[in-house]
Amino acid sequence: MSHDSDHPRHVPVLLRRADEILGPALESGGVLIDATLGLGGHAEHFLRTYSEIRLIGLDRDTEALRLAGERLSPYADRITLVHTRYDGLPQALRQAGLPERDSVRAVLMDLGVSSMQLDEAERGFAYSVDAPLDMRMDPTGPLTAADVLNTYPHGDLARILKTYGEERFAGRIAAEIVRRRARRPFTTSAELVELLYDAIPAATRRTGGHPAKRTFQALRIEVNGELESLRAAVPAALEALQVGGRIVVMSYQSLEDKVVKQIFGAACASRTPLDLPVELPGMGPRFAMLTRGAEKADEDEVTHNPRAAPVRMRAAERIPAA
Repeated sequence: MSHDSDHPRHVPVLLRRADEILGPALESGGVLIDATLGLGGHAEHFLRTYSEIRLIGLDRDTEALRLAGERLSPYADRITLVHTRYDGLPQALRQAGLPERDSVRAVLMDLGVSSMQLDEAERGFAYSVDAPLDMRMDPTGPLTAADVLNTYPHGDLARILKTYGEERFAGRIAAEIVRRRARRPFTTSAELVELLYDAIPAATRRTGGHPAKRTFQALRIEVNGELESLRAAVPAALEALQVGGRIVVMSYQSLEDKVVKQIFGAACASRTPLDLPVELPGMGPRFAMLTRGAEKADEDEVTHNPRAAPVRMRAAERIPAA
């Protein structure tokens, strides 16, 4: 999500499909919120394609914002970039001089770790290379993965691994973390990967993918407060949409997708009590789904962009009150 010369492997995920969904809401202009700006791949496309729109781009990563600003500089008069998590959307709207409700035409949320964060080994997101145990999406944030590993009690570690990583051996891994850190605090990802190879049974390692995948996911979610932020951000995004406005959310793991599914489901449901035979005025659905379940990248996109393989896209439109 940077300049092609800096990050040649970055390809915006599901870009054509996102345009098919959001485009009808943007044809006559209005505000697009890219709540996960990254290095601006999606944003650049929409600014180039829809010459009347204004973009508000949010990201917690200061370096991503700097690089996105460079990439989007040809559209500088139409963009506002804000350093915040996506649950800071209401504050970002106020900063841009807009009300928190009924003020935008489209919202895009491309969740998960950005290409830049994965590609920069020193950020500590990838278990395939040895790096400091950082995992902060916002480099100014107070909590690192090393802090979690070295200070959380056994019960909290096990809960995080089980809840956020869906790790079967959470208790065993947590006990081993506590045992080893008593001798020497964890500082690098290689130390953690070695522990995971030792703690997870060989039969599971042979069939369950890389043994570090679930633990690294859990730590990243904890360090960055991702699910709590998402639970606040999606309702705020829905409130910001005007009638006819649309939202696209792309998730990369089941926990994120479950949160989005639940919030969208509630927004698209009638609020009339089930035992009443008619819809009460003003109690009808406020949104309509634009996707059937969660859409996935097709085989061709995954071939050209392997990072699209786990994506799940859901989309909805604000409809007139019934």
